[in-house]
Amino acid sequence: MKKLLTVLMVFILTLNSYAQMEKSERYQKGWEKLKEIDGEAGIRTVESLKDISPELSRFIIEYSFGEVYSLKALDNKSKEIAAISSLMAQGAIPQLKVHLHGALQVGCSINEIKEVILQMSVYCGFPKCINGMNAFREVLKERKEKGIKDEEGKKASKNETDRYKLGAHYLAILKKEQEDILKKAYQDISPELVNFVIEYGYGDIFSRDNLDKKYRQIATIAALATLGNAQSQLNFHIKGALNIGLTPDQIKEVMLLMTVYAGFPASINGINILKEVVYNK
Repeated sequence: MKKLLTVLMVFILTLNSYAQMEKSERYQKGWEKLKEIDGEAGIRTVESLKDISPELSRFIIEYSFGEVYSLKALDNKSKEIAAISSLMAQGAIPQLKVHLHGALQVGCSINEIKEVILQMSVYCGFPKCINGMNAFREVLKERKEKGIKDEEGKKASKNETDRYKLGAHYLAILKKEQEDILKKAYQDISPELVNFVIEYGYGDIFSRDNLDKKYRQIATIAALATLGNAQSQLNFHIKGALNIGLTPDQIKEVMLLMTVYAGFPASINGINILKEVVYNK
């Protein structure tokens, strides 16, 4: 009996040792990824939670960064653009500031981030866009005071083309017949809506040439998945993303990121729409 108890104790200690080692490896991996992505701002966030909820601090490091952010289909720049868009859709300003720092740290220029924020005026509304731009001003001020010099980036070119014509052209890049679909659906009840979607959403915003179209679609997909009430629009933009060269695996990774920023239900709903698009073309 004594020998059996000794064997059991050794077995339990061995299992515990492996469990501790696994936990330590996940934590370390997440900690390194957190530093790589969000730097000092991210570290401050998780450290601030340790007195009230060390478990939350640990889960952020182990799950969010050790597992989700360690996926390989998207580059860090794409991941932070998705995070910014999701957080803007929620109006989560303190967390948005952390990821504005993160986006600059992983290679987004100032003007690229401004473009993401401007684009959210289409999907989240102007109040959230204004809040996002004000938060970005504060982040830039903080970084400047610390002596951090961020890349300004390319400014959008001026375009003198007719706004409707320009918007129709860029809308067709995502789906050729979409202008006709909009007219058929809304021309009788609200021709103004058709014009505003095409002129503002695509003529004024999507046509701007200082943010890659793939990043624009990543931002849109993240925002729509977060909102959770725009399934048909999310379906359209997933198809549009595929049409301009994003892969199903890249879009899937955006949805997996949403487990961190918008919750598992939003992620599951997004994956279901992606599945419907990919397998029911």
